[in-house]
Amino acid sequence: MQKRVTTTQLGQWDRTYLWHPFTQMQEWETEEPLIIERGTGVYLIDRAGRKYLDGTSSIWVNLHGHRHRILDRALRDQLNRIAHSTLLGLSNTPAILLARELIRLAPKGLRRVFYSDDGSTAVEAALKMAVQYWQQHDPAAGPKHLFLHLKLAYHGDTIGAVSVGNIEAFHSRFKPLLFPTLEADPPYCYRCPLNLRFPSCKIACLDPIEQIMRARGHELAGVIIEPLVQAAAGMITAPPGYLKRLRELCTRYNILLIADEVATGFGRTGKMFACHHEDVTPDLMAISKGITGGYMPLAATLATENIYAAFRGTFEELKTFFHGHSYTGNQLGCAVALANLAVFRKERTLVRLRPKIAVMTRLLNSMTSLRHVGDIRQQGFMAGIELVKNKQSREPYPFEMRIGHRVAQEARGRGLLLRPLGNVMVLMPPLATTVPALTRMVTLLRESIQQVTDSRSGQ
Repeated sequence: MQKRVTTTQLGQWDRTYLWHPFTQMQEWETEEPLIIERGTGVYLIDRAGRKYLDGTSSIWVNLHGHRHRILDRALRDQLNRIAHSTLLGLSNTPAILLARELIRLAPKGLRRVFYSDDGSTAVEAALKMAVQYWQQHDPAAGPKHLFLHLKLAYHGDTIGAVSVGNIEAFHSRFKPLLFPTLEADPPYCYRCPLNLRFPSCKIACLDPIEQIMRARGHELAGVIIEPLVQAAAGMITAPPGYLKRLRELCTRYNILLIADEVATGFGRTGKMFACHHEDVTPDLMAISKGITGGYMPLAATLATENIYAAFRGTFEELKTFFHGHSYTGNQLGCAVALANLAVFRKERTLVRLRPKIAVMTRLLNSMTSLRHVGDIRQQGFMAGIELVKNKQSREPYPFEMRIGHRVAQEARGRGLLLRPLGNVMVLMPPLATTVPALTRMVTLLRESIQQVTDSRSGQ
């Protein structure tokens, strides 16, 4: 069909029938869409044959590159058996094998895998597990149904996930639908007024969180956090020791720790999971995005045996976790996820990633001299470059100037695809990116920043 349809016709149909996520469609309808036809390695290729470096891993999901032979083969082999059957009342081989492998790789103490479809649904499952856990584990303790989260948090777009989120542009319209939560300031050191006087404040920013726990811990079912990096907030990185102390506080005040590793999992931070950096085991952990190497929608919520045990009981006790999805444990997704983890082992992905992280750090640091680069934040292969109107005062660019969007458009014209977060340029390449390709990405990003911010309209 694609060979019989022109690119112009596809563009017209796109503007007529499609509704794109996180996109102002009135603007979109005036533009010619970039239509991706295929991919290879770290490149995406449009219908005209133009190649673009995939600077955001197709929004943080691709790990080993596009059209990886092992992942391609895993999908074909599974399709020769079966595409999907339900996990309600049945099981299947890929789901079982993947659950065993995930537990082997997860922080020690996580023992059970509950499958779902994407990051939002993995978080939703974790929130509901936490509330039901306290009802069944310790009913005499009274209601524990509140959640504590950080401001600027993003945990997905379903209602429960939005309730524990705090990005105004995404979430403000839906406040009437949300359940009440408690929130605390994030460790946004660059924008913290104390940081100007106390640049080595370390983890003092957790003191207000402890105060909340001390006062409201008897009501708190859980604390949810994106470990080490608040990604959608603009790649806000936590100081060393922040996550470990939060784990200690949750244990002290008898509150569950929920780690949202949707963005940070599967090697993005330099280790398989961000929690590994500080030897932290959460009570519940949500994973998705990189779980299939960027091939199929799949997610999981991992739980400790203690959490799982609270749901065991006789039929009439109704301790069952009444929650699930039609495509839970989908064989195609689980099969390619298994192949994804096999690639990690076979290609020694994490070992080979270490020197590339160092190169990325060096390349990014070279941009600190640019007069409109205010802050560069990096954890592993996740990076955010915050652009500012005035470097000395840290004055941000006005929202309506759309500096991030303009830089991304400039980069696209140079052959690099990016998706900014406001004034923060995000660079999150596939883990398989070579040093030459990585160097090219940063060079194109630097040139694009200079071109836009040094122009009269960008100053």
